[in-house]
Order: sequence, then C-alpha cells, then structure tokens
Amino acid sequence: MGHSKADKADSHDRIVRTAAARYRENGVDGIGVADLMKDAGLTHGGFYRHFASRDELVLEAIECALHDGGQRVVGALVNSRQPPLTTLVDAYLSAAHRDNLATSCAVATLAGDVARSNDRVRSAYTHQVNAYLELLTKLISADKQRSKRMKAIGALSSLVGAISIARAVNDEKLSREILKAAADELKAQLG
Repeated sequence: MGHSKADKADSHDRIVRTAAARYRENGVDGIGVADLMKDAGLTHGGFYRHFASRDELVLEAIECALHDGGQRVVGALVNSRQPPLTTLVDAYLSAAHRDNLATSCAVATLAGDVARSNDRVRSAYTHQVNAYLELLTKLISADKQRSKRMKAIGALSSLVGAISIARAVNDEKLSREILKAAADELKAQLG
C-alpha cells in the first residue's frame, strides 16, 4: 500500500472513530460533518473522499461503536479475577461507565438514534444485541422457572435501562443508588 493510500486509510479510520465517540456523546444529529471533520483533525472538504454520504459515515461509526463496546466487554471479562457475571454487571453499572459517554456502550447511548435509522444501521445494532444476549446466556445459570435466554433478555434490558436512567437524573445520590440497586438485584437474580 502506497503512502497516500495508507494515509487515506488512517484518515478514514480516524473520522469513523471520532464520529463513533461523538455520536455516543451527542447523538447522531448532535454534531455535523464539519465539526466531526475538525475534531478528527481534517478539513470539511475532505469528507467526500472518504464517504459517499453522511448516512454512510453514520453506519460505519455506529458499527464501530458497537464493535468496540463488545470488545471492551470481552476484554474486561478476560482480565478479571472476579466471576464473569459479577465483572460484567459491576463494570457496566459503574459511575465510570455512566460518565464516559464517548467510550460507553453504544447499545445504551445510541438506542434512540438507531430506532429512527435505516435498516442497515438497525441490523448492526441487532447483531450486537444478539451478541450480548449470547454472552449473557453463557454467563447466567438456568432455573426451572425461566430459560437462560429469557434471563439474558431481562438482564440486558436491566443493564441498559439502569445506565440510561442513572445518566438522565440530575441527582448524583439517586444516580448512584440506581446503579447500585440494579447491580445488586441482577447479581442476586442471576448469580
């Protein structure tokens, strides 16, 4: 690969990663192409050398955000000395995850944007939700009352819902209380 092709590939990746972070922070409509390009250290005029349309960037950025979130979850599980389910719940329902939108779970931060998006974006989101459900299904124990899949769906919904609510309230004490209560309940139910 020549120097200019390598530079173009690096620039493309930087634009996608910048957009992935900014979309998680501000929503897809919360930042324009000119500001994204500036944040990536590039000029607005160069955008169309990388993407045919803004929708193409949105798709790639959301796919990137979803993929990176999945990789972080797997990395956290591999490097932990705690039981995997405890690690997952504690990391997901932490103040650090709540506060760091740019690197947080795109399943939570982008749900509203994806729901109003095109089928390709929704398919990428669906793929990541299924990957999380598969992971949770492996980590939880089954009981006679509910299947592992049902428990996984409930757990993922609780994780995403709790982190979303904890971010939305403007009372720090209540936010921490939501995170702790949800974590304690999930670990009690699934452990």
